[in-house]
Amino acid sequence: MCRWAAYVGAPIFLEDIVCRPGHSLIAQSHNATHSTTAINADGFGIAWYGERPEPGLYRDILPAWSDPNLRSITAQVRSSLFLAHVRASTGTATSRNNCHPFVVGRWSFMHNGQVGGYDGFRRDADMMIPDDLYPQRKGATDSEALFLIALAEGLDRDPQGGLERAAARLAGLSRAKGCGPHLRLTCCFSDGETLYAVRYATDDKAPSLWHRWSDTRGGRAVVSEPLEADEGDWQAIPPGSFCRFRDAEVEIRPFAPEGLAEAA
Repeated sequence: MCRWAAYVGAPIFLEDIVCRPGHSLIAQSHNATHSTTAINADGFGIAWYGERPEPGLYRDILPAWSDPNLRSITAQVRSSLFLAHVRASTGTATSRNNCHPFVVGRWSFMHNGQVGGYDGFRRDADMMIPDDLYPQRKGATDSEALFLIALAEGLDRDPQGGLERAAARLAGLSRAKGCGPHLRLTCCFSDGETLYAVRYATDDKAPSLWHRWSDTRGGRAVVSEPLEADEGDWQAIPPGSFCRFRDAEVEIRPFAPEGLAEAA
């Protein structure tokens, strides 16, 4: 399982989430505590929004704790919305193209979880990506496939519906050709203005997801696991949730691709 962290609010340095907290994302890359794997060493990435609509992107295959440039970059770059990810591969190669976040136009996306039996039907999943989006298929992960299918399903105009339809299609494919668990999913994505997050699974083991507002920073962190050992101020997001974060606003609604999968 991967670990990730995102932020939306008043501009802060990336290091305030990625490096400085006691249980920062870098600390989680070698000592995760809410995951089936403590080590997340198969690359990392950050997407951040600044002066342009499209996000900046920095990814590499080194473990986050050993990259010589990451601490310097995060100490200098300030952003009001960013996504950061440390990867533990579920089978695909360790390559830059397989590192999260993925970016298409103004949209950025990152994921933690799995599609059961994906290696056995990867070609079928790729066939769900339409021709106009397929040039954006740079890697081989189920995560990137989910993102591109969601864009094809209308993520740009209907973020929740687009992702629900994409999740239903991949879960249905897993049921037909793969194995359980058919879908475990926490993901985070953004258009540069609003931060969205989802926690969902077809079984009862949805990966962990938390959020917390900071009056000091004037912003909200959304994370795979709390950034401090004391979890008292962090709020767990329940399974089956679609979340919308913008400024101090929080909206949490049911995320339910099950009926769509059955109808398909």
